[in-house]
Amino acid sequence: MGNLQDILLENEQMRLVVGADCLAKSLIHKPTGEECLVTGEEIALFSVTQERPFNNEVKLAHPNKRTTFQANRLRREGDRLIVGFEIIPYEVVIAVREAPEYIAFSLVDFIVRPTDYGGLVMSTPPVAELRLLQLPVRNREHFGEWLNVSWDSQVAVNVLATSPYARIDSERRKGYRVMSADAVRDIKLRGTGAALIACATDRLLDAIARIEADFDLPRGVESRRSDLINASAYWSSHVNPTNVDEHIAYAQKGGFRLMLLYYPAIFEEIGGYALNGNYDYRPEYPNGQADLIQMLDKIKAAGIIPGLHFLHTHIGLKSRYVTPRADHRLNLTRRFNLAQPLSPDDTRVYVEQNPEGTVMADRCRVLKFGSELITYAAYTTEPPYCFTGCERGAYATTIESHPLGLAGGILDVSEFGGTSVYLDQQSSLQDEIADKLAGAYNAGFRFIYFDGSEGTNPPFEFHVPNAQYRVLKKLASAPLFTEGAAKAHFSWHFLSGGNAFDIFQPEEFKEKIREFPAEEAPRMQRDFTRLNFGWWGFWSLRTQPDMFEYGTSRAAAWDCPVTVMEKTEAFKTHPRTDDILEVMRRWEDVRAQKWLTPEQKKALQNLEQEHILLIDENGAYELAPYDPIPGAAGGNGNLLAFVFERQDARYVVYWHATGSGTLDLPLAPDDVTLQHELGGPSLPVTAQTDGVTIPVAGRCYLKSLLPKEKLIEAFKNARLR
Repeated sequence: MGNLQDILLENEQMRLVVGADCLAKSLIHKPTGEECLVTGEEIALFSVTQERPFNNEVKLAHPNKRTTFQANRLRREGDRLIVGFEIIPYEVVIAVREAPEYIAFSLVDFIVRPTDYGGLVMSTPPVAELRLLQLPVRNREHFGEWLNVSWDSQVAVNVLATSPYARIDSERRKGYRVMSADAVRDIKLRGTGAALIACATDRLLDAIARIEADFDLPRGVESRRSDLINASAYWSSHVNPTNVDEHIAYAQKGGFRLMLLYYPAIFEEIGGYALNGNYDYRPEYPNGQADLIQMLDKIKAAGIIPGLHFLHTHIGLKSRYVTPRADHRLNLTRRFNLAQPLSPDDTRVYVEQNPEGTVMADRCRVLKFGSELITYAAYTTEPPYCFTGCERGAYATTIESHPLGLAGGILDVSEFGGTSVYLDQQSSLQDEIADKLAGAYNAGFRFIYFDGSEGTNPPFEFHVPNAQYRVLKKLASAPLFTEGAAKAHFSWHFLSGGNAFDIFQPEEFKEKIREFPAEEAPRMQRDFTRLNFGWWGFWSLRTQPDMFEYGTSRAAAWDCPVTVMEKTEAFKTHPRTDDILEVMRRWEDVRAQKWLTPEQKKALQNLEQEHILLIDENGAYELAPYDPIPGAAGGNGNLLAFVFERQDARYVVYWHATGSGTLDLPLAPDDVTLQHELGGPSLPVTAQTDGVTIPVAGRCYLKSLLPKEKLIEAFKNARLR
């Protein structure tokens, strides 16, 4: 029996015991009786942080610095917890909900007595942050840093937000993590909530789904259970009503179930992101949204689901939000007050604050005062402080006079190309942009890629997901799923696909697959989700079937999709386009059929062993490991060849990288047979005095009963003509 003053919080799955001194004593998973906490660490369930002590005696007695005060007393009154703290006088009221799948905590209010801050003219209490929950959770085999969950094959412990406002985090300690949830003053204090789950691991997603329903959150669990969660996409920045049929044909040839349209395919853009925010329809859409609806209907009629890719936090430096008058809702990274009036002819800008440490990156040296943008070459760090080498009216803004004391600052220019700036998330501009994006999405799109998501002002753990959420809430219907360029805790509920890696060059493609997406994939599985293995560029002659075979098979190993970026000029000129798209078609069909077994997925997770997806003699899929033959045809880079074994025979799959030709192979005619596909009609093998000559163009399969080593040697000594 515990102390009678202990507070018990429990449901069907767990029992949390907290002492009257507010120290977490125990968290038991009831079905197994397993203790989930490291006990004896004296970590209080709650704490409060102030920028400094404010009540007079505390201010005098203790250092004046940002200070965290631990909770040291706790009592329960119905569904409320009343929390007191060391040193500081006020108390906090926390609402508790003990639901069957979770226990939720929400900050209700503060209890401040008239004498607590007597004589001080201030808003009370002075709270910078309130820790809603913190627990020393034992380490388990896996920890998902995005979802904030510690789990193994038996039990999962999860602390997650019940609204966009809570800051969810964990701190590593020896043998455990302090998993926590905070309410932050500058975001939201009262009403901010978080939930605790401790359950069997195979019930975790069910518990999260219940929270999402109870708190009206986006349905992250539902989207992750969709059959489309691992479907790959055909990406286009050029599709429009005049050429949509051509793009549909290529997408169908690659077996793509999804088509992701980049916003410049719909709206006018002039390079980089310079017009971002305008969202004016391109000339190919003379009737605006009506033409977009008609085009999307055609894509859907072809059995392909369209999605929209945009940059929701970026404002182009040539957009109407910048020129001729820069909008007051553009974000500033540092703020300054003019120390002297600024006349239209001035090329020095004098400011009150020291600019030391201000950005000096090329194309990012931009001041904003009023609605004028001003570039600078340098600045002084000794009084009088000023920016020097200034060019007035930058980015075609109107040059104006500015009075003494005017507040302005450094424009938040995007580090990605310097053609756009970030909007202020504290303003209405994000909602204004969201309305425009929703207007396009509501034409018939069904999924989203939130690009440029890192482009917000801090705190990023709040603004990154909330900027996305502000767009999401404007949509007429919830997306099937979304992906994004950046994520934080709350976005788990709607970024069901995580990120897509940017383009890898063909010469480094396999290496980069190993280095980045294949490294992240197992970490994303710890968060009960997946990533997109990347936006893959397509280069005529340079992109080859084995590259996409390697990348998409590694993605399938982790139940992840890929995105292939169209380039119709390369599609038309590359002699191996059909072979490459056939590789994608097979693997997309395998994904849709859920054909891969757990054993096959495990084999594909070996990044050093390549595999090929075959169609066997009976028309069924077959997975086989295969190995490149280095130095084939004496090192002629136009011959690519891989060797594998199956059914007591050896095979070489080979093709011409850039065209077609013939191959003189030092093997006897009786030792080889040749086919375009396994089980297909035989191709001609022409006998020569010292071997055979075989055709080389698209992928072919050479079969032999000779030892593997002899086949490899023959291909190395072959001559390509």
